[in-house]
Amino acid sequence: MAEHQSTFHLSSMCRVLQVQRSGYYAWRNCPQSHRQQADTALLVHIKQSFEDSHGIYGSPRVHRDLREVGMHCGQKRVARLMHQANLRSVRGYKRPRYKAGKPASTAPNLLQRQFTFDHPDQAWVTDITYIRTYEGWLYLAVVIDLYSRMVVGWSMKSTMTTELVLDALMMACWRRHPNNPVIIHSDQGSQFGSDDFNRWCKDNDLRPSMSRRGNCWDNAVAESFFSSLKKERIKRQIYASRQEAKSDIFDYIEGFYNRVRRHSHLDQLSPFAFEQLQFGS
Repeated sequence: MAEHQSTFHLSSMCRVLQVQRSGYYAWRNCPQSHRQQADTALLVHIKQSFEDSHGIYGSPRVHRDLREVGMHCGQKRVARLMHQANLRSVRGYKRPRYKAGKPASTAPNLLQRQFTFDHPDQAWVTDITYIRTYEGWLYLAVVIDLYSRMVVGWSMKSTMTTELVLDALMMACWRRHPNNPVIIHSDQGSQFGSDDFNRWCKDNDLRPSMSRRGNCWDNAVAESFFSSLKKERIKRQIYASRQEAKSDIFDYIEGFYNRVRRHSHLDQLSPFAFEQLQFGS
C-alpha cells in the first residue's frame, strides 16, 4: 500500500514538473559533475575573500586573493560564480560634476594633477570630510602619500579647525621622517590658508599647494579616499556617538585600507604591501 502511494505521488509530481519518470530517476541518481564539484569548492574560497573585504571586492580583487593562496582559476570563472551566488561589490557614488575654478590666492597649484610619483614622501595630499553621529558632526582630516596611496596621517575632532589639519600633518611627519621638502596639496579651505598652517609647513619643510576653487579633480586622490571610506565602511549610517565613529574609522584606515585593501593603481596590492615590495622593510 505504501509503495503504491509512493508511486502515485511520484507520478503526480512528474506530471506537475512535466518530466518523464526515467528522467527524474536519472537526475536523482546522478551526482554533481567534476566541474560542478570544483565550482562548489571554489565558491567557498570566493565567499571567504568577499566576506574578508567587508563585501566590497569585485571579481578582479577576489581573483587576486585566490591566486595569492595558490588557487588556479580564471577571473571570468570567479565573476560567473560570484554572479550566480549574488555576491555584488559595493558601487561608487555618482561622479561630481566638473566645475572650473580660479587659481588659489594663498598658494600655487604645484601638483597640477600629477598623482603618480616614483618615490615616497615627494607629494602628499590632505583634505577634510565630516561623519554624522547622533552627538553631532565628527570631522576627519587625512594626509595621503601619492606614491603608495598610504594614509600616513589622520586626525578626528568635533570641530573643523586648523588644529585638526595640523594634528594629521604632525602624525604624517612623525611616521615618515621625510628627508627632503614635501609638496602638501589641499583645497582652498580656510584651515589650509591660515597663518598657523603656513608657518607650520615652513617650519617642517612642507611646500603648500592648492587646488583651484571649486575644482574637486585637482585633489582627486583625497576625494577618492573619502568616497571609499563612505561607501565601504560608513554606508550612510549614523553613528551612535563620536567615539563609536572614531573606533570604526580607525579600524578602516589602519586595519583595512592601509594594510589589506587592494588598489588598482598599485597592481591590486595594498599600500603597505606595495611599500614592502619596493623597499623590503
